[in-house]
Amino acid sequence: MQFGKRHTAFIGDHGEKMGLFNLFGKKDVSELTTNSPFKLATVWIPYTLYANRNNSCTLSVKIKNITGEPLLTSIVVELPSSLAFDKMGTSRQREVRVGEMTPDEDKEVGVEVFGGLKSEIGEYTVSVTAIAHYRDYGHVINAVKKRTTLKVV
Repeated sequence: MQFGKRHTAFIGDHGEKMGLFNLFGKKDVSELTTNSPFKLATVWIPYTLYANRNNSCTLSVKIKNITGEPLLTSIVVELPSSLAFDKMGTSRQREVRVGEMTPDEDKEVGVEVFGGLKSEIGEYTVSVTAIAHYRDYGHVINAVKKRTTLKVV
């Protein structure tokens, strides 16, 4: 960075610039914060849900680590008000902790979604977020969000 005529940079033992995490003894994650770390694919099984009935379908989320480093990963699924993750219709958000994914590893997670007496005919948007964590599930490096549509007939 340039401040007037002075130049300030953190220099490591070998003359290379150090990232903020290297300064504190941590790995450099700047590439992980700027590029998308995951590929996401979603499939509904069965493809539709019946309106005004107590029935369910499964959202299958396939996730792939496309970085060159292992990542601690979780998936968060958010539903609209007329759908839920339980038969009572109270749970609208679910986090699935996938664990550590090695480079180029694929994992598939299934989440059951319930329709109830409040589910009217139409299309409902469901949000799926894959999160890359640092050290533990409380620290977030990057996230990829995808929206998918569930048809209620």
